[in-house]
Amino acid sequence: MEPISPFILISAVLLDLLLGDPRRLPHPVVGIGRIISALEKILRRLVRNERLGGVLLLITVVGLTTTITLLLVKGASALHPYLSFAVSTLLSYTCLAARSLHVESKLVADRLNSGDLAGAREYLSRIVGRDTDDLTEPEIWRALVETVAENTSDGVIAPLFYLMIGGPVLGLAYKAVNTLDSMVGYKNERYLRFGWASARFDDLANWLPARMTGLLMVAVAPLAGLSGRDSFRMMLRDGGNHSSPNSGIPEAATAGALGVRLGGASSYFGTIVDKPTIGDKVRELNLESYCGAIRLMYGSAALLLVLCAMMVLIF
Repeated sequence: MEPISPFILISAVLLDLLLGDPRRLPHPVVGIGRIISALEKILRRLVRNERLGGVLLLITVVGLTTTITLLLVKGASALHPYLSFAVSTLLSYTCLAARSLHVESKLVADRLNSGDLAGAREYLSRIVGRDTDDLTEPEIWRALVETVAENTSDGVIAPLFYLMIGGPVLGLAYKAVNTLDSMVGYKNERYLRFGWASARFDDLANWLPARMTGLLMVAVAPLAGLSGRDSFRMMLRDGGNHSSPNSGIPEAATAGALGVRLGGASSYFGTIVDKPTIGDKVRELNLESYCGAIRLMYGSAALLLVLCAMMVLIF
């Protein structure tokens, strides 16, 4: 693993902004998901200790992903420099999700803005884990802003960070960890023990990127027409008001910048979970709040790229 070429990184970012996630094309994360599903069934049959089975799942999936990616990168490099550039760019592009996050979340916002509450609930159910059938309009806006804030870290800044320091090999290794957490990292009876290792490793992998995301949001908030001071204040005050050691940081930075309150009660699989609130209710959650969260997402990514370019020039 080695730091990515700035030209490959910029090319990957441009591809993500232009194409997003084409559903008809094969995607490494889909392949990773299929491997996880198959291995879970095998390990549950062969390993009686669920925690041990979960550890073996984590090691196997991340190891396979890293090995296959490394072979593709090294193989392309051995054949031709142009092929190496193309393969590394395409693999790096699949790690990024800014355009997809924008497109999928905008489907919800557009339905809400047109008064189609049922449609907004349906589209929201595709991008959040909570129950959406009975959500009111303010609750949908809250879920949408929370999702954009959290995924700015998980789907944009964290992949960029790992691509910068380790190229597509480390970038896809991170995506494997993230996919494991999304599939087996639940705190329910089925996955509490089996998914423990994946959930904890995902927390570790996202610890630094989440805090980077919060600081990037604070820095770009004034450029996005939002409050940098309140963003920083809320990140310090409410960043720990979340069951995740990481998700609360970008959510608090976003809440402060927008002047809204996030968190509170949500329903998961029919059970009400009362979360601590994040931020102060200075303004109502609405389309303007969502648009502000999107500006923070793009602004944070752009600032990270600028900082990366400066480091390349300096060192």
